[in-house]
Amino acid sequence: MQSGIPIENLYYLFCYAWGRFPEGKSIATGATTSPSVVDLLAKVLANGVKRLLKSGLDRGYVEYSEELTRLRGRVQVSESVSRNLFVSARAHCTYDELSEDVLHKQIIKSCLKRLSMVDGVNEELAHDLRVLHRRLGRVSDVRLTNGLFRLVQLHRNIGAYDLLLRICELIHHGLIPEQKGIRSRFADILANEARMSAVFEEFVRNFYRAEQQGFRVKSEWIEWESGSLDEKHKAFLPTMRTDVTLRSDERLIVIDTKYYRQTFVDYMGKERVRASHLYQLFTYLKNLETRQGPMRVEGMLLYPSVNRQVLLDYNLGGHRIRVVTLNLNQPWPRIHKDLLDIVQS
Repeated sequence: MQSGIPIENLYYLFCYAWGRFPEGKSIATGATTSPSVVDLLAKVLANGVKRLLKSGLDRGYVEYSEELTRLRGRVQVSESVSRNLFVSARAHCTYDELSEDVLHKQIIKSCLKRLSMVDGVNEELAHDLRVLHRRLGRVSDVRLTNGLFRLVQLHRNIGAYDLLLRICELIHHGLIPEQKGIRSRFADILANEARMSAVFEEFVRNFYRAEQQGFRVKSEWIEWESGSLDEKHKAFLPTMRTDVTLRSDERLIVIDTKYYRQTFVDYMGKERVRASHLYQLFTYLKNLETRQGPMRVEGMLLYPSVNRQVLLDYNLGGHRIRVVTLNLNQPWPRIHKDLLDIVQS
C-alpha cells in the first residue's frame, strides 16, 4: 500500500487519524521532499521538538522518595521505622517537585535517540535528531515499551505534545532491533493491515467530523433485532459497532472502512467483493432499518487504493450499498473533494 502514496498524504492521514490536523499543519514537515515514511516521521519529530524548544519546554511535578535529615512532604513511617532512621534523626520522605524530567519528554527524548540510529534514515536528519537529543540534557532517557505510552497524562496546557507522542508511538511500533542490538531497522508499518486498518478508520471518521456540517458523525453500537430472546442467550451474540456513522434528518450512511493490499479477491480469474465484508455491512443495515423509521439507511465499503478508482453501486435488500476506493496517490485537494463527494451523491 505504501508504494505510490505521496508522503505528504500519509502525513495528512496520520494527523486526521489522531485528531490533530490543525496542530499538525503548524509543524513544518517538508513532507513532499521526504523519500520514505521513516524520513517523514523523523522530520515531523525533529521540527516538532524544535518548535517546543523555541516556545519553551513545560515542567511538571515529579515524585521523589529518599532518606532526609529534614522532614519534607510525606513521611513514610513504616519505611523509616523498619530501617531505624528515627534514631539518627532521619526519615524516609516522599515529596513532589517541579522538574523538566517528566514522562512525556522522556519518551520524546528516547525516541529521538532510537530514530537517529535507524538504518536508512537520512544522515542529515539523523544528525538533527542527535543534536536535539543532546539539547534535552536534563531529561532522562527511558526504555520505550508499549505500556509506557499508556502512562502519559496530558492536560490542556501541554496538548502540543500529543501529536509528537503519537509519532513516537508509531516509530516505536515500527522499529525492529538488528541482531547485534546496536542499530534498528524500520518495519514497513503500512504493510501492517491490522494497525493501518485502525489508522484508516480514525482518519475517515475524523475527516468527516472536521470537514463537513451536513451529517453528525460517530461510531455506533448496533443492537441485534432479537425480539424476546432470552438475555442469557443474547449475551452470546457478537457485538456490532460501526466504523463511521453519518446521520442527517433524511439519511443514515454506515461506512465500513477496510485496509487491504488487495481490495478485491480473485474467484476463478474474476474480481469479487470480499463476501465477509459485504455480509457484515448488510447485517448492520438490516438491524438498523426497523429503528430508523422513514430514514434512508445506506451502506458503504471504503478502501484505500493507489491509482485505482472503483465505484460500485447496488440496491440490496432495499438498501443502497456502495463499494468505493479512495485513491491516495493524487494531490491532497482531490482526496479531500472525493471524500466529500461520496457522501453527497
